[in-house]
Amino acid sequence: MPRSTFAMFAAFVVIALIAACAPTAATSQPSPSNLQVVAVETFLADIAQNVAGERVHVQVLMPLGVDAHAFEPTPQDVKKVADSDVFIVNGAGFEGFLDKLLENAGGTRLYIEASKGLVSRERKADEPHAEDTVGDPHFWFDPTKTIRYVENIRDGLTQADPAGAATYKSNADAYIQKLNALDTNIKDQVNAIPSANRKLVTDHDTFGYFADRYGFQIVGMIVPSVSTADSTSAQNLAELIQAIQATGAKAIFLEVNANPQVAEQIARETGARIVTGLYTHSVSEPNGPAPTYIQMLEYDTRKIVDALQ
Repeated sequence: MPRSTFAMFAAFVVIALIAACAPTAATSQPSPSNLQVVAVETFLADIAQNVAGERVHVQVLMPLGVDAHAFEPTPQDVKKVADSDVFIVNGAGFEGFLDKLLENAGGTRLYIEASKGLVSRERKADEPHAEDTVGDPHFWFDPTKTIRYVENIRDGLTQADPAGAATYKSNADAYIQKLNALDTNIKDQVNAIPSANRKLVTDHDTFGYFADRYGFQIVGMIVPSVSTADSTSAQNLAELIQAIQATGAKAIFLEVNANPQVAEQIARETGARIVTGLYTHSVSEPNGPAPTYIQMLEYDTRKIVDALQ
């Protein structure tokens, strides 16, 4: 082989070896994790997915539109939890089925209580509520409290998948900015409601944190409990009618799938209008009006503002 040809060949081999040893663009990017992550509620799965980004696919346990207070896990649900590496719950007593579900699932997994570190609100003296109500787990109706959800989920995913720490932090920071923007947006919308009209009557005790954050008075609930599984009484309904008449509350707000029969009776007695279809415990279907957690709060806020302006 001529010297010139041999030299060219040798140079080619050296270049090829260097190229083979150099890292490619693909390997410099974080690879998707194979973590099996399950979140209980649809809104919670959406929050978690924003933190996980493309690195992890977050599965949801409860179907769309199902109320956690009435949810009964199926054998398929138990298997989904049994197969999970990370299990995300709201916590604070919201999911009454958890102990039995985890016992049936067996095994071990990283358990993330999204609301860990948050303290239940103290009800005002004039707010009706069931005597045995211990705390209010509906923290997500204040987006500034949802920031704690994001932080807890970020830290949990980082613990389960340390290699994704930078991704989870970046995603969490970006989503927290969106939550702060949501908070500002809600404040701006609520400002359109005269202070005298900022009165809430709901089907059960869901909007306490929303009321605290945005300056509403809670006049009453059809069922004065944080659980939709509880019932009301004739005395409670009579007191609610009196409260609406005394305060001039303009509307009764009902959640999606709530039975309007009792609300219609109250409306006849008081003249308050009925506003239905608020999303509280679940997001809507993808083509619906509230397919994400942020859109859920935006949608509910518009319904409330439109009714009370």
